[in-house]
Amino acid sequence: MDQLSALVDWSRAQFALTAMYHWIFVPLTLGMSFMIAIMETIYVRTGKEEWKKMTKFWAKLFGINFAIGVATGIILEFEFGTNWSNYSWFVGDIFGAPLAIEGIMAFFMESTFIAVMFFGWNKVSKKFHLTSTWLVAIGANLSALWILVANGWMQFPTGTVFNPETARNEMISFWQVLFSPVAVNKFLHTISSGYVISAIFIIGVSSWFLLKKREVVFAKKSILIAATFGLITSIFLALTGDGSAYQVAQKQPMKLAAMEGLYDGQSGAGLIVLGVLNPDKEAGDDKEATLFKLEIPKLLSFLGYRNTDAFVPGINDLVYGNEEQQLISAEEKIARGRIAIETLHEYKVAKENGDTVLTAEIALLFDRSTPQGQEFYEKYFRYFGYGYLNNPEDIIPNVPMTFYSFHIMVALGFFFIFFFFMMLMFTVKNSIDRRKMWLRIALFTMPLAFIASQAGWIVAEVGRQPWVIQDLMPTVAAVSQIDASAVQLTFVLFAIIFTALLIAEISIMLKAIKNGPKDGGK
Repeated sequence: MDQLSALVDWSRAQFALTAMYHWIFVPLTLGMSFMIAIMETIYVRTGKEEWKKMTKFWAKLFGINFAIGVATGIILEFEFGTNWSNYSWFVGDIFGAPLAIEGIMAFFMESTFIAVMFFGWNKVSKKFHLTSTWLVAIGANLSALWILVANGWMQFPTGTVFNPETARNEMISFWQVLFSPVAVNKFLHTISSGYVISAIFIIGVSSWFLLKKREVVFAKKSILIAATFGLITSIFLALTGDGSAYQVAQKQPMKLAAMEGLYDGQSGAGLIVLGVLNPDKEAGDDKEATLFKLEIPKLLSFLGYRNTDAFVPGINDLVYGNEEQQLISAEEKIARGRIAIETLHEYKVAKENGDTVLTAEIALLFDRSTPQGQEFYEKYFRYFGYGYLNNPEDIIPNVPMTFYSFHIMVALGFFFIFFFFMMLMFTVKNSIDRRKMWLRIALFTMPLAFIASQAGWIVAEVGRQPWVIQDLMPTVAAVSQIDASAVQLTFVLFAIIFTALLIAEISIMLKAIKNGPKDGGK
């Protein structure tokens, strides 16, 4: 068991390392590509060379970031086969579909037209070049769509059936997978997060030019585009965040409880605005969950259930059950999940023994189109993944990490709205170059944008542990059967390589920024 635990922990750590490094690079490509396309559109419409210079400068920074983002993304997808082969076997028919579409449609389109975008100046017509730039932007965001659809399905599996013959899940409705409310909200919230990061990045770099009294007109116009784009997308980010929180409440109540440090369920639960968790608090004890908290009454109930008096289950309710609220305990779910696993084993044995009658009878239990199949699913198979857990408390994620990450993300999100508004107002009034304090704030806001984005992924992924697929497969059942030392070695190697790539990227981008748009625009 110790070996298995070490294998799971190191496999999770390696995937988290790769994903977090990957997400440093990706957000800039999502938003910068659209702002670059907007700048080039203005150039084509006005014919003013200054807009062409802006387009080429920001495109250069985009290209540096894009190349390294692709490298980390490829490694990330390979890890599904190397570290999580049981997961890939169990749901490869579903999870592989959106990833294949991403590669065939979105990535190929993006990769094809990016060549025209960078090397087609003065070689193709202005309109064709502009079209290529827009297609790169659309392709980058389509790539994000299919990847986030796959991730959304892991958070809320839908549109599939389980085939006992192969012991695999199979897709029955591509549209249910694509238009799952969890997937839709995840896509919209995640790309708008990328838009906000890229807008803050352009504002921050432009603010540096203004502080150095270089390229003043270029910097002001770049801030105007980025602040307008950022203000719109940051407001949209808040709205999609509300939608995502609602879906979490409906589909992943344990994650919501961890986000708010809520141990005992409440009717009319308040939303914590500022709080400090009690580090000694554990599920089932009588200690206070927080040492200090400032909350808005009833807001959590409203955000999670659109009803100010709705009951929000806490960690204790979900672990130990709540008969009054008709919530069964994790212990009962584990027992039911083991029945589902044992039933699948009985099917395999009956098939191996040539018992066609028993095989047919059990097969009906896994067929949700039949009454007995639907009953078996509702009572047992929906808890299939619980059968691999040993203790009811195993369903509790890392509460402090989820809680603090969520509140950091939310606080910074509202700060970004205010930041964009102020920068846009100063730019419109043509006083931005005299606002030294705000120009310095813009520089410090750049790392805050990445912190907020990483915090969001911590909430999404750490908050759903121990599940790889919600309720169907925990990490302990998804991991490849390899030696933990091999994962440790590759973890160290990846950490070194990714850190070197990050340092190289920052170095190259800083050099390009110091050279300025004159060099970048040639």
